[in-house]
Amino acid sequence: MSRSIRDRLRAGLFHALRAVFRLLPLSTAMRDRWRNWFVDKLPHLVPYKRRGALVDDALGLGSALRADHPAIGHVPRREGPLPSPLPATLVAFYLPQFHPIPENDAWWGAGFTEWRNVTRSLPQFDGHHQPRLPADLGFYDLRSPAVMREQVRLAREYGVGAFCFYFYWFGGRTLLETPLRQWLQDTTIELPFCLCWANESWSRRWDGREKDVLIAQTHSPADDLAFIEYVSGYLRDERALRVDGKPMLLVYRPGLLPEPLATTARWRTWCRDNGLGEIHLAYVQSFERPDPGEIGFDSAVEFPPNMSPPSSICERQLLLNPDHRGDVLDWRYLADDARRRAMPDYRLFPGVNPGWDNEPRRPGRGHVYLHASPRRYGDWLRDTIRDRLADVPASQRFVFINAWNEWAEGAVLEPDARLGYAWLEATRQALWQAAAPAPVPQRPCAVVHAWYVDVLDELLERLRICGVDWRLVVTTAPERADAVRAALARAATDAELFVFENRGRDVLPFLHVANRLLDEGVDVVLKLHTKQSDHRWDGDRWRADLLDKLLSPDRVPAVLSAFEADPLLGMVAPEGHVQPLGYFWGGNEANVRRLATRIGLAGIDPDTDRFAAGSMFVVRLAALRPLLDAHLDPQLFESERGQVDGTCAHAVERLFGLSALAGGFRIATAAGVCGEPDPADGDAPYPYARRDG
Repeated sequence: MSRSIRDRLRAGLFHALRAVFRLLPLSTAMRDRWRNWFVDKLPHLVPYKRRGALVDDALGLGSALRADHPAIGHVPRREGPLPSPLPATLVAFYLPQFHPIPENDAWWGAGFTEWRNVTRSLPQFDGHHQPRLPADLGFYDLRSPAVMREQVRLAREYGVGAFCFYFYWFGGRTLLETPLRQWLQDTTIELPFCLCWANESWSRRWDGREKDVLIAQTHSPADDLAFIEYVSGYLRDERALRVDGKPMLLVYRPGLLPEPLATTARWRTWCRDNGLGEIHLAYVQSFERPDPGEIGFDSAVEFPPNMSPPSSICERQLLLNPDHRGDVLDWRYLADDARRRAMPDYRLFPGVNPGWDNEPRRPGRGHVYLHASPRRYGDWLRDTIRDRLADVPASQRFVFINAWNEWAEGAVLEPDARLGYAWLEATRQALWQAAAPAPVPQRPCAVVHAWYVDVLDELLERLRICGVDWRLVVTTAPERADAVRAALARAATDAELFVFENRGRDVLPFLHVANRLLDEGVDVVLKLHTKQSDHRWDGDRWRADLLDKLLSPDRVPAVLSAFEADPLLGMVAPEGHVQPLGYFWGGNEANVRRLATRIGLAGIDPDTDRFAAGSMFVVRLAALRPLLDAHLDPQLFESERGQVDGTCAHAVERLFGLSALAGGFRIATAAGVCGEPDPADGDAPYPYARRDG
């Protein structure tokens, strides 16, 4: 029997069983137990996901040749204040795996640490960012106390209030405890902490399942007492994280405790009898979600992405590895669902997650949560504090983050080579947004890319006579920088100048700047460039027509007022220049579809979807978030060789409008928002390009 037939039979049986399971009248806790039993005992019945097509190497985008190349949206380390008081205590799960131990030497090879998994990883599909490499902290060794001091300094600087260390105890034997013992002995490390007993067996698959066990858990009444006595030194420490004045202790999988009510009772009695007093017991909702009171615990801790899998998007991906057997899910749906979830009747500490990709641990078979981004993670964290914990006093608000340094599972706040400090900066900004009222709207911004410097004088004059107090940002290439500075000086214009490599025409510099402006709170941006189109005889006329319709002094105030009046207005483009995608696919269709897949845009219709030809428009930056949050790699933009079509820049030009529509915004023309006659774009021949076909 062929593998494809076996896969279809397995999928049919699995879906039939799942349909019956969903109809059964089970409690959430019972449903979780049955689901875990099925995955443990019958994993061979879980079907493989349908595969996507192999990527076409002939597509015209550039290639990401280096995994350590900064992406659009890379954030350097920045000093900045935190709100006082903090609106919540952020507790980040912390993995102490980054140092060698004899057991790992025996199981995985001499000198093994988690970094070996991290660095061996390869991208499995187009836009899969592997390996993910550390930045400023490097491939650290946690046997060095200096490493943990620097981690604490970063955590405190960006608003992380505590670490939750995974603690590995196996019937009196501890593993990976050296960093924790050093922490306990070094009183200069001033950060609260708690322990999470990772009470599952270690297996060769890294998933805690009962397959190929390396070291097993042995639960017993005697082990309960030995465990609590051993960890009491951590609970007594003055830095121990406390809830209602009680030191906190977490258990990762309470369902593995044979008698959780008896175990928790033994722990509490021992603590009272030995001078520790009351403790706060929490369990992690990693595999089950019972009411904590029913199993002897005080609270529960959310642990995304566990317990909330969105639908698979594996079939949409363009594969690099034809033998890929993992799964790809949409992290955005996970985040949106979790941040709106109602709080239960019992005490729950909500959790947030900056992404997930365990491909390094399971090569070719990893679970990838695609489309995670620092801004969306920040939204999730902000809304969790502001909305889900709205009725909880600030002193009792705890939010757990999964995780600080799970490098082999793609859940990392620490700075990485691709995005720098973006995740930590998003953490700090989310705390500010949860604590402070909405910022005052900023003045509109004009972003001008100046390559043809002789045209810059014209654009500056047009901006001046608009009568708008623009914040002016100018981008250019190194070889044009001095001439641009001279032009700005002649116009006596107060402008911010950014110099970028001559790559991606006006589009790549705009993406860099737009990402920065969005983080600064800028709402509406006018995008212009010194368009000359030397390959056309009517290039000057094309530019003049775009500017006349977009920058007419009697139109600009009406366009800006339209954005103020309609929060769902995403883009305004010059009438006559908003054209159907399918009319001008040319050499761009494959690239547009490929980039749309990377960004997470689905359902392109070339007959009805439109783009602003000429790449000049007014846009609400929030409408570009699907595009900006993708953090495209600048290496995708080809080196400049005078290309007139078919480049990454031409493809992104066609994605600006698609991004706005995907974000729930609408596109209008300048004539339309000004109440003037608005000819239907696409009906008449476009004079500045020839329609395909």
